[in-house]
Amino acid sequence: MTDRRLWSYKEIAAHIRVQPDTVRSYRKHGLLPPPDHTENGKPYWYADTIRLWVSRRPGNKGRRE
Repeated sequence: MTDRRLWSYKEIAAHIRVQPDTVRSYRKHGLLPPPDHTENGKPYWYADTIRLWVSRRPGNKGRRE
């Protein structure tokens, strides 16, 4: 099953328990995957894209999402 809901910085931040500005900083520094969709200049990612990114982040060994 795929999760095609689009997440903004706010939803990503809530998912990884940080502030939205932290997620913006991740993107600025190339640590976030490219957006799956852009609307009116705002980036959005599929929930599955972010879950995969989280599972591959350093220091995430053995963690469950």
